Order: sequence, then C-alpha cells, then structure tokens
Amino acid sequence: MEIKKKEPLKAEQMAQDLATFAFDRTDTKELLTSIPENSNLNLTTIEYELQILKILSAGWGISFFIPETDKNKEKLTNVFWEHIREMSNSISNLTQTTTGQSIDYFDILKKRLNTYLVNMQENVEGTQNPASIIGPAFADACITNSENNAIAILIGTKMFTLTLAAVKEYLNSGND
Repeated sequence: MEIKKKEPLKAEQMAQDLATFAFDRTDTKELLTSIPENSNLNLTTIEYELQILKILSAGWGISFFIPETDKNKEKLTNVFWEHIREMSNSISNLTQTTTGQSIDYFDILKKRLNTYLVNMQENVEGTQNPASIIGPAFADACITNSENNAIAILIGTKMFTLTLAAVKEYLNSGND
C-alpha cells in the first residue's frame, strides 16, 4: 500500500474548523452536568459564560500555540475572528428576531475579552499559569461575591484548559 503524504491544512480551513469548534456546545453541556444540584449556581449564567470563555480560549490558543514566525499566523487569526464575527452576527439577529431584544454578541465577546485581559494584567507577577487567573475571573463574571465559589472557579479553569489543549492538538495535527 502506498503511503500518501498528508497535506497540511490551509489557514482558511483551520480558521473555519476552530471557529466551529469554539461555538460547539458539547463540552459546555458536559461541564454543566458536573455541577452538583445543590450548588446554588445559576446554570443559565454559567452556560452562557462558559460558551463565551470557550470562544475566547480558542482565539487565545491560536496566539499561544502558533509561533510569531509562522507566516500563516496572522491570516489564521484574522479569518478565525471573521468567522466568530459572522457567527456572532447570526446570534444577534436570531436573538432580535425571537425575543425582540437587540444585542451585539460580538461586542459582548470583546467586553468579556477585555475583562479577562485586565485580570491577567493585574496578576502578571502572581502566577505563571493563566488558568489560575481565568478560573476566578470566570467565577466573577458568573457570580457576585464569587471569590470562594470553588465550583465556578473549577468549571471556568477546566473550560479554559480543555479548550487550549484541544486547539493545541488540532494545530499540531494540521501542521504535520
């Protein structure tokens, strides 16, 4: 049997795949099932914030795991965020149509990204592991007075690390 050399994926296809992954809700639903029933957490808020964190984490994964010297990094990043913007516009339009409320989901993503970035910048000296910053920041986004809510912190940390690991694996498999 002849072994064919695997062709590397193009930046456009990788960006589309990563954007599709970012909006996929499978792992969000799985993480929600791990929350104990007596946790007193608002599961709707947790689900909403988990999905936002997953989208942002997928974008961060591109930045973290593709070297600056890679000529496709800028294109992959730009096309990824273009897909995220398109999907966000669809969500905004659907929300407007079904509820009558006007939202800008992409703007929500940008604001949440800024919140996470501020948390990271404020804790630059405290830790080398961004997941230890993201977990508590996620809990803050979900709950007032969240500093002691280990469940929310753990769920956010888990989404962040699982998403980064999946993006890294995908990028490594596409660049063989």
